Amino acid sequence: MNIAVVHQERAITQMPVIAHPDHEVVIIGAGISGLGTAIQLKSEGINDFILLERASEVGGTWRDNRYPGIAVDITSFTYSYSFEQNPNWSRVFAPGSELHHYTEKVAAKYGIYPHIRFGVRVGRAEFDESSHCWRIFTDGGKIVTARHLVSATGGLISPKMPDIKGIKDFRGETIHTGYWRDDIGLEGKRVAVIGTGATAVQLLPAIAPQVAHLDVFQRTPIWLLKKPDRVLPAWLRSAFRLAPTAQRLVRAGTDIVSESLMVISAVYYRQFPWLVRHCEAAGICNMHEQLPGRPDLWEKLTPKYGFGCKRPSFSNDYFKVFARDNARLVTTPIERITENGVLTKDGEEHPVDVLIMATGYRVFEKGNLPSYEVVGSNGVELGSFWEENRYQAYEGMTVPGYPNFYVMLGPYALIGTSYFKMVEGNSIHAVRCINEARRRKATRVEIRQEVHDRYFADIQDRQKNTVFLNHNCAMSNSYYFDRHGDAPMLRPSTSFEMLWRAKHLPIDNYVFS
Repeated sequence: MNIAVVHQERAITQMPVIAHPDHEVVIIGAGISGLGTAIQLKSEGINDFILLERASEVGGTWRDNRYPGIAVDITSFTYSYSFEQNPNWSRVFAPGSELHHYTEKVAAKYGIYPHIRFGVRVGRAEFDESSHCWRIFTDGGKIVTARHLVSATGGLISPKMPDIKGIKDFRGETIHTGYWRDDIGLEGKRVAVIGTGATAVQLLPAIAPQVAHLDVFQRTPIWLLKKPDRVLPAWLRSAFRLAPTAQRLVRAGTDIVSESLMVISAVYYRQFPWLVRHCEAAGICNMHEQLPGRPDLWEKLTPKYGFGCKRPSFSNDYFKVFARDNARLVTTPIERITENGVLTKDGEEHPVDVLIMATGYRVFEKGNLPSYEVVGSNGVELGSFWEENRYQAYEGMTVPGYPNFYVMLGPYALIGTSYFKMVEGNSIHAVRCINEARRRKATRVEIRQEVHDRYFADIQDRQKNTVFLNHNCAMSNSYYFDRHGDAPMLRPSTSFEMLWRAKHLPIDNYVFS
């Protein structure tokens, strides 16, 4: 990195010393992690905070994603705040619209709406060394200052278009699932879907009955287990409302199952390889039951990488799509997009009216995490530092050289069972630091370099036990991996350990000044 260039950039925006910041805490983002942090702040009596949200509603990913079939892929009992269980889910795996509505209810119930500034997009944040404050530059030209800055922008916010020649030449309609429009018409159309990850698993069964013809272009197949989904009857929802303990017990059970399937199998692969093999056998069985007597499709749909290398999912009807007369699985690589369709490398052109990109999101890439420039006390932009020096953060949250800064989804932060669990743990961690700064009358909080380095070394040592380094993951094309070959998406620990550490880590691991 050219440090001189970074310092020159800072000089351009250098401003007078901040006498008093506008707010004690500024949170960027009003999705699950932003709301969770705000609720934790209020519970600790900290009310001088605001949330800056680029959109006009709360909800983050669950606000933005509206494609047909969208639903949670972890049971709703687990995929929710532990302190705010919802007895009114319609299904075990709730539809996406219910998750969006849930975030709205939570924001209203806990009094977060008055703290939110909608329609504000952040472009840059700089730490002012002389005042121990952050300057946050918005796209409207306004500058907001804060003692503490919480980055809660989430990971799935930047839809990733495939790098395929000719996309702009296509004369039909093109849409990415992350930018879904309710007015798009698929009935009677020839539709092509590029991508067979978790989004396509939900999308394809929803649209296949509507379209005249469906071509699905697969680069990498996905592991799928049976989805124990059911409509939750009215009497059960009433029971949950009348006896919340019953729902907490159900949550405890789904937590254990999710932890076993999504965490222990991946994080402790070397200790429990039989669990991964069991999951793979269950995935094969699920495919064979949905596609009986189709060994030609079995071969194409069976992953060549190990279970857990990329996020597995659940479905009882995804494989059935490829048995339909109007659907076709295409595994021949794409050569280019033409004016009228998709040309594969075998020379066949597939005519298309609507081209759907189910190609996921940019995750641990510069420009997405964080989604704005963050310049620390060291004069270095955080995205550039991570891109050049590997993604790293103490407990997935704090980085030396970036005082008073807490990133909710940092490197090795996400727990495989539920995003909500990570949010609750990291909210506790961040607010502990802010509260301790208040108690000590400190204006600057920074993780000690040696503590951070020991933690990162421990993370890398733990990675040796995971499925990521032991089970043919190079074949997976997984967003779990970054340009360095690391897998910084998932924390190599259980959620129980993560929450314990958030509550009990030695606060003197930080320097307060």
